[in-house]
Amino acid sequence: MPETKHKVLIVGGGFGGVKAALELASDHRFEIILISNQDELRYYPTLYHTATGGRRANSSIPLKVIFQGKSINLVKDTAVSLDRKAKTITTESQKDYPYDTLILALGVTTNYFGIPGLDKFSFSIKTQDEATRLKKHLHDQLKADHKPDLNYVIVGAGPTGIELAGSLPGYIMRIMKYHNIPTRKMHIDLIEATPKLLPKLPKDTSRLVARQLKRQGVKIYTSSMVEGEAADSLMVNSKPLKSHTVIWTAGVANSPFFANNGFNLMNHGKVAVDLYLKADENIYVIGDNANTPYSGLAQTALYDGKFVATNLKRQLTKKELLTYKARKPITVIPAGPFWAAVVYGKLRIYGLLGWMIREAADFIGFHDLEPWDKAALQWLSELDSQDDCPICAIARADS
Repeated sequence: MPETKHKVLIVGGGFGGVKAALELASDHRFEIILISNQDELRYYPTLYHTATGGRRANSSIPLKVIFQGKSINLVKDTAVSLDRKAKTITTESQKDYPYDTLILALGVTTNYFGIPGLDKFSFSIKTQDEATRLKKHLHDQLKADHKPDLNYVIVGAGPTGIELAGSLPGYIMRIMKYHNIPTRKMHIDLIEATPKLLPKLPKDTSRLVARQLKRQGVKIYTSSMVEGEAADSLMVNSKPLKSHTVIWTAGVANSPFFANNGFNLMNHGKVAVDLYLKADENIYVIGDNANTPYSGLAQTALYDGKFVATNLKRQLTKKELLTYKARKPITVIPAGPFWAAVVYGKLRIYGLLGWMIREAADFIGFHDLEPWDKAALQWLSELDSQDDCPICAIARADS
């Protein structure tokens, strides 16, 4: 009689969901289905690099490549509803997927906090398409006006905003050079609602990162509230800031799937979970969606995915389940070429060494998802550029 396998349904093709699938794939006792509305995993730590001229491959990995040779059934679809009694997920295509265990790792969505105009006029870099849209806009504006925008405005001084602020000046300069646009002073503004950059990090790190960005010509506005955006301006503290280029990195919200399906929501709309990351009977919530201490970081999502997979294996062999102990992640934030800040507890590292640690962290991050050889190729893709603009491509090849 054929062995009855334990059906594990994973929803979400980000760090947490992919890691859980990989950890379970080698165990013949499990039948694994992963549902994702994307064909690729977005490697968020390097999306800012793609948005400023880096290769698309550096910030995305096709899921088919990650799961090649693995016993994982990959489904492209969007989860819509959950039937706890029937133990099924219904998708946008009206298909039902049964489970014995459900792992939810759906990631987050952009949150504009109800500020008028942002959803219509601002740019973002949370996806490959958004990064490509921003790159096209930067080129189109420079070619049309033959000079930089009055202000390039980045809203949100968390890690993404800092990374983008550090790389944007050099990218705009390259565009001007390749298109023979006379070099002019550019104005890059970084706006943060709280009193300091990187609100979750220590004051000394915030101060040194701010100094590094100012050296690159970035103007910093803290304690500044965005109140609305029009086609050619951003309203900040009741004053208009002229710009056609506003990039929103300030807010995220939990996937609406959880509110729509009766989950117990806690801080910032995140899902309440127990000591095993369970939100309900046979339902686990991990990564960005769970109300855990370091939720929202790639390292946490990877850790969560492995933790749940380990407990599922232990459960089948009647072993005592491990309890969840949040692991404090190492924070590494680039703030310009060859410069990064590293924070881990009382440890602080800044500058070139910090940047080298970030490069090593990316390599390890890729290896969490791919074998060493593929991870090395993924990591090396950072050394190259990808120009959608043919003029830039030719100029770069000749330089």
